[in-house]
Amino acid sequence: MIDLLESSGAAVPERDVKVMRFRAPMLAAPAALLIVATASISVRAGTDSVDEIRTGAVAKAIAERGAATEAKGAGTDGRPRAERPTSDRCPADGGRLGVRRVVDIDAAAGPIFGEITRRAREPSFLKPKEVVLTFDDGPMPWITRSILDTLDSYCAKATFFEVGRMAVAYPGVVREVLARGHTIGGHTWSHPFNLPHMKPEKAQEEIEKGLAAVSLAAGQPVAPFFRFTGLGDSDPLLAYLQKRGIASFTVDVVSDDSYISDPAKLARVTLQRIEQHKGGIVLFHDIKAATAKALPVILAALSERGYTIVHMRSKEPLQALKDYDAALSPQVARALPHKGDKPPMLPFFGAVGPEHMPQVTELAPEPRARNASQPAKRVAMGPRQRQAMTRPSRGMQMAQPGAWATEVRPSSRPSSRGSYFPF
Repeated sequence: MIDLLESSGAAVPERDVKVMRFRAPMLAAPAALLIVATASISVRAGTDSVDEIRTGAVAKAIAERGAATEAKGAGTDGRPRAERPTSDRCPADGGRLGVRRVVDIDAAAGPIFGEITRRAREPSFLKPKEVVLTFDDGPMPWITRSILDTLDSYCAKATFFEVGRMAVAYPGVVREVLARGHTIGGHTWSHPFNLPHMKPEKAQEEIEKGLAAVSLAAGQPVAPFFRFTGLGDSDPLLAYLQKRGIASFTVDVVSDDSYISDPAKLARVTLQRIEQHKGGIVLFHDIKAATAKALPVILAALSERGYTIVHMRSKEPLQALKDYDAALSPQVARALPHKGDKPPMLPFFGAVGPEHMPQVTELAPEPRARNASQPAKRVAMGPRQRQAMTRPSRGMQMAQPGAWATEVRPSSRPSSRGSYFPF
């Protein structure tokens, strides 16, 4: 494995050899990450084995990623890397996986998209074998940048729902996400799981402060897109978002990368669920090392199976509240890298090179009637239920709204800040 890494151009100091597997997302060459992600995989994904995928599209991607690394700075010191031209990365036919369609969403009516919700939602804008990639809870530099490299190598775009605290801590990475042409939305300020059960003013503050923090970190308005933590929405909060002209997004496919730490299993489970759903809005997290390692395998398999990427953009930028600027602006300024290291910025909705202009679909949903005063329902569990929920057995399947299941795997290690967010 060391020989493979060195031959790909990655610098591996001798003192790091023993922990090489855990430092893969931080290595200089993205190709090394792809090798680590695929070399240990020998499981089956749908009807095709990952071994077969590895010998085809993934092998080709390794060579392409190695060439791409020559033209791009590695930047593991927390500072943005230089932007590469789009034309030498994505062929005119859309690239390896590519963005074949862009959806411009008018968020003025506060619509909600995605199947996993009990609320009235908009019909899906996706066709069979179309996928929207979304990443929550970041940014986390050494993982988010690895994911960005993988997305670049497949000419793919994604939407990142970022936590305000994380964005303020790593504003340089937030700006790099935008510079690479992706969309950014909000995911609250501090990621509370009980958002629907909080006092209305506290819940609204979590939403607004998070969006303001992400906008300040980005240095420009982001998209008026929001995702509820734990996918836990409510009619009163949806009514508030509707009044603010902010669209919310749940998901169609859950990768379960919060509970699956093995990249091979994560790739297999994600591909199975995407195949079962024939595409959809897919949930990942850019704070999980397993996600960074599994993503090249997942995208290679999707490309082989004829899937395409749909990129979400907003018709108008977010109008963030200015109430939090005085408190958050100094934090962002302290965390930013030196001005000379900033990459050129692109519009908040991202960009596609002139050599390939995908089809653009415009959506403008009508407002929905929502009960803004309806209290969130609390479910009282008996002692046996509570014990079963707090002490799950290994491999226990828990039913969730929308007919999907989450595999609960108790961790043997205590959670650390930045790694405990399941959604």
